[in-house]
Order: sequence, then structure tokens, then C-alpha cells
Amino acid sequence: MDTTADSTAGAAAPEAVVHEDGSTDAPATTRDRADGAEPSNKQRLLDQEGDAAADYLEELLDIADLDGDIDIFVENGRASVAVLADKDDADGLAVLVGPDGEVLDALQELTRLAAQARTGERSRLLLDIAGWREGRRTTAATLAKEAIERVKAEGESVEMDPMPAYQRKAVHDAVADAGLRSDSDGVEPHRFVVIHPA
Repeated sequence: MDTTADSTAGAAAPEAVVHEDGSTDAPATTRDRADGAEPSNKQRLLDQEGDAAADYLEELLDIADLDGDIDIFVENGRASVAVLADKDDADGLAVLVGPDGEVLDALQELTRLAAQARTGERSRLLLDIAGWREGRRTTAATLAKEAIERVKAEGESVEMDPMPAYQRKAVHDAVADAGLRSDSDGVEPHRFVVIHPA
């Protein structure tokens, strides 16, 4: 099983290989950067969160006898971990997603607790399995574009259906890119985005 760590979004990913016996070939750290810059405390904390999450998920995959590659990266100032299915077993990780992502949501909370236990800090880590969340984020962005067109055509605010925070973020980003305004309303788990004319 390979574990890939990327300390900064968009940067080339230094690779850490986790072997079957649990030993690890550590990746180059941000201390090994060409510019010699030391990582910030926040960056170190995010790296620790990602490492703790990867260790927890690796053990879970071993117990469940599932195969997957683990990618660690930082996105929008928070640690993110993606468990990717092997090409030969694209549906194997579906059990960890569950209906409507319910198992994935629970697993994300457990992974956050594992990271918090190691770092001593509250974790906001995001977990994706087999690209499920990324697919939902893409769908939310597509729905946002349709709603943006309605707002532009009608000149009135549009309320979208309730969605989780990571999908609302995709909508807010699309709205900002279109030059309009948006805000979230309602109470979890029924919060929704309202898109307003410019």
C-alpha cells in the first residue's frame, strides 16, 4: 500500500511508502525544501493530522481486507486525505462510503478523532473515499452554475437545496467566480445556499 504525502496543494507530491510490515520510507519533509525554509507551526500540525489519519485508515483497510492508496494533501488550509481504489477493484471501497455517504461521514469523524488524539488539537480533516465527495462537489458546482444563470436571467435571489458544508463551499466558489453574492442559511443538516444578484 502506498501513502503519498503532499505538504502544499498543487506542489509535487513527495512520496512515503508504507510497507506491508508497517515500516515506512519517509518522504522528504518541508525542511528538505530547496529554499531551506522551515515549515510553520500550522503546516507541521496539518502534516501531523494527515499522517495520523493515514495511519488510522491504513489499519482500517488492513482489518477490512480492502485495498486502496492513501493520498495526503492540504487544501484550503485543512488537512485532506483521499483513499483511492485500485484500478482492479474500483467498487471495493464502496462499503466505506455507504448509502448517501453515511458510512464515509462516520468514518471521517472517527479519523478526525484519531488525528486529534495524536496532535492534541481539534481536527477539521476532510476525508474522501473512491472520489465520492469529489463527485458530489462537482455536481454541486454544476447545480450552482444553473442557479447562477437563473439569478442573472431573473434578477432575483435563488435558494438551493440543503447540502453539506463541502458542497456549499463549491457553490460559494462558483458564485464568487461569477461575480455574484451568496450566503448560507438554515441549521445543519439542512443548511442551504442563497445566491443573490450582484
